[in-house]
This record gives sequence, structure tokens and C-alpha cells, in this order.
Amino acid sequence: MEKLLTNKQAILGRIAKACELAGRSPSSVRLIWVSKTQSVSAVEAAIALGARDFGENRVQEALEKFLPQREGISCRIIGPVQKNKLRKAVQVAQAIDSVADLESMLKLEALCEEADKNLEVLFQVNASEEDTKSGLSMQEAFNFLTSLPEPKRLIYKGLMTIGKNTGKPEDSRVCFAFLRDLRDGIFNSQPKFKHFTELSMGMTDDLEIAIAEGATMVRVGTALFGSRIAILST
Repeated sequence: MEKLLTNKQAILGRIAKACELAGRSPSSVRLIWVSKTQSVSAVEAAIALGARDFGENRVQEALEKFLPQREGISCRIIGPVQKNKLRKAVQVAQAIDSVADLESMLKLEALCEEADKNLEVLFQVNASEEDTKSGLSMQEAFNFLTSLPEPKRLIYKGLMTIGKNTGKPEDSRVCFAFLRDLRDGIFNSQPKFKHFTELSMGMTDDLEIAIAEGATMVRVGTALFGSRIAILST
């Protein structure tokens, strides 16, 4: 618990410093605790220290850690979701941050209607243009988004991306700037995007660059929890 508190303070300090340099308030950036492959006890310890927003890659892991749901605790699915796992994702998550195709989005709409539930979604964009990453291409993203149907149960909240995997945080700046400009263009395009304000970008190594370019959420795992443990489920 003491180590977790130290790690939390260090990350919050980095966020605060980055916000100061960017002329922003630290309250404008939400810390997402990436709890994938971490234990239930680690999540409970984080909650005891004030963590409220968690990111999970795998739906099954999310079910094991975040059901039954607790008031004030948000589980976000940040990894790609197989279509046969969407029903369970709707069951456990308050948000899915990795939507990148129309079929999944339409299925989510139907599942949310069935469950009488509203669900926030972020659309993942492959702004680094790396083959190993999922998401909409930079070239198709604007047209894809502006052609989406008017949402019923889904709430279009914004965009998510992963920076360049070069080991040099500055290399991700162009990705993050692109995502910010895309968000701004979408937000101003149509009434259905009136809630389109979020930018989930930046992780442990490049969160300062992401904040400088407008991130509203940063996703941090190892720098908070320490080294990952064995995956609970697939």
C-alpha cells in the first residue's frame, strides 16, 4: 500500500507539472489506472487510495474485478473487444474506449437498449500508423465518424490513441496533435457530437507530451501498480 501511494503521488506530481507548463488545471486531466493483469487486491488497494477510474484490456478480467459494480468506480475497456464479448463488456463497463468499426458500434447500441443502459464510447484512432496497433486510420477517421448514425444509448465522448513505440516520447507529439485537431473538427461538425470532448492519450512514458497537446485522460499502469503479474483470464 505504501509503495502504491508513493507511485500515485509521483504520477500526480508529473501530471500537475505538465499541466502547469501547458497552462492547464490538473483537474482537466483524469488519471486512468490501468489495472490489466493486476490482482483484485491491487485494485482494492488503489480504490482505498482514491482511485476511481480503471482501464482493462480484457473483458473477462474486468468482470472478475468490477462486478458487482460499485458506485463511483468506473471500469473502462481500453483494449479491442471481440464481437462475442460485447454483451459482457456492456454488463461491466461504464465506457468502451476502443471502438473502431460500425458493426461493433451498432451491436453496442442494441445491447445497451436491451440492458436499458447508456454507455460512453471513445473511438480508437491509429494515429501512429503502426501495423501493430488497432484503430481507425488517420485517413478514414473523419469520414467514418461524421457518417455515424445519431446515437440512442451510446454517448459519443471522444477519441483514444496510443503514441509511437519508439522509446522517444517527443515522437508521439504529432500523433497527439492530430487527435486533438480531429476531436475539435468532429465536435464542431454535428449536434450528435455535443459531448465529444475527451482525448484519451498518453501513458507512463509520454504523458507530459500528451497533456501538452490536450489530453483529458492519461492511462498509467506499471508506474502505479508495479510490474504486471500473470494474466488472470483470456
